[in-house]
Amino acid sequence: MKKTNSHIISFVLDEEVISIDFSGEQALSPTTTVLNYLRSLPNHKGCKEGCAEGDCGACTVVLAKEESKKMRYWAVDACLLFLPMLHGKQLITVENLGSSTNLHPVQKAMVEKDGSQCGYCTPGFVMAMFDLYKNYSIPTNEQIDDALTGNLCRCTGYRSIVDAAQSAGAKKARDQFSEQAEVKKMLAGIHANNKKLSNGIQVYHKPSRKQSALQLIQKYPKATIVAGATDVALRVTKNHEVIPEIIDIGDIDELKAISANKNHYIIGAGASLESIKAFSKEKLPSLYKMLAVFGSKQIRQLATLGGNLGSASPIGDTTPVLIALKAIIVIGGKKGARKVPMHEFILGYRKSQCKAGELITEIHIPKSSGGAQIRSYKISKRKDLDIATVSGGFRLSLDKSNMPVELMLVYGGMAEVTKRAKKTEAFLLGKVWSRKTIEQAANLIAADFKPISDARSSARGREVMAKNLLLKFWTETNN
Repeated sequence: MKKTNSHIISFVLDEEVISIDFSGEQALSPTTTVLNYLRSLPNHKGCKEGCAEGDCGACTVVLAKEESKKMRYWAVDACLLFLPMLHGKQLITVENLGSSTNLHPVQKAMVEKDGSQCGYCTPGFVMAMFDLYKNYSIPTNEQIDDALTGNLCRCTGYRSIVDAAQSAGAKKARDQFSEQAEVKKMLAGIHANNKKLSNGIQVYHKPSRKQSALQLIQKYPKATIVAGATDVALRVTKNHEVIPEIIDIGDIDELKAISANKNHYIIGAGASLESIKAFSKEKLPSLYKMLAVFGSKQIRQLATLGGNLGSASPIGDTTPVLIALKAIIVIGGKKGARKVPMHEFILGYRKSQCKAGELITEIHIPKSSGGAQIRSYKISKRKDLDIATVSGGFRLSLDKSNMPVELMLVYGGMAEVTKRAKKTEAFLLGKVWSRKTIEQAANLIAADFKPISDARSSARGREVMAKNLLLKFWTETNN
């Protein structure tokens, strides 16, 4: 329990401290997923592999950690977690909730409301409901739907599972996790010092301070940086890639802070998308709207804004709205911090201004002034847990004559990078903000973009979607 060796990770499972020394483990590597680790144990088979990419929720587990003298609980997909990401946390699986003779309230509700289905997906639902049970006194329908979005199987239908979540929430009572004095004591004995884990093939660095991370990134500029690993983990689970060197910045509190000053909202690059979603609901509604349909709760509780931007994806959901919000990316490096406007940050397909040896540390979003209207849009085949086909982040300021004096029409999924429709913008500036003008401007979308056809849409389909988003924006801003 008191091991502090930098080569060893420790976490709590089954009310015991588990320590793993990768140098002495033949079967485990630093990129072994928590899902595969649990499946290797004799009594944790409730965690199932369905998709191994965070889409199905069959492997949902809950992590817990003491924060401000209270235990915080959050559901995640075990297939996206590398073992070192458990360090200093409690891992809770469905086997820890209850037994056949002493069911946890969420398990009991699943039985009573006929929500229980086959043993493959039910454990994942139960763990998602456990997160809901621990975080909301009486959950709303919106909170229930959001909690269950990441669990795709519906053998018994939506209604019975939602009824079970409502029933468990309405009867909210203390459970065996309400008092975790011993677990808190165990977690307090696990030191969050810098880690360098190696099995002779891979090296996994886990710094605990921002300065340590920056030093490591400068020393190992070719290392893969992870925070939540929701993207990088697929290289392991799908491509079976052996990543030689990783720097995990996921437990650096300095990178997770969200605050505000007189002029800006300041978001740490390591802040989870779920925490940003909660923060932005009233302050940045256009960002909130996009995050509300970003992946699932299990994914958002792992994924970070810095990671999403660092991937420089042409369909990154947050990129268009952040450009419309005039966000500024703060990049730390050997020569200190530098600031890059969001619209200049993406250089090309999967290429950004962030150079080797540098790290995105913060995102600054100006507090809106001057009556600018900002909207975000996402078109996808599914409302939830789907990749955008076309996304948009739009900004508009009108003068007293109802003419645009500032206009930004930013699209994702229409080119190799997130891109502004500059010809369309130029046409609209100085003209009355009317439907007739918008319909004329929409014809210029084809001149601004040359989208490709792929599994999500044809090029023509994307062009039509982009035009329709412009018309929707006008409809919402036509005062």
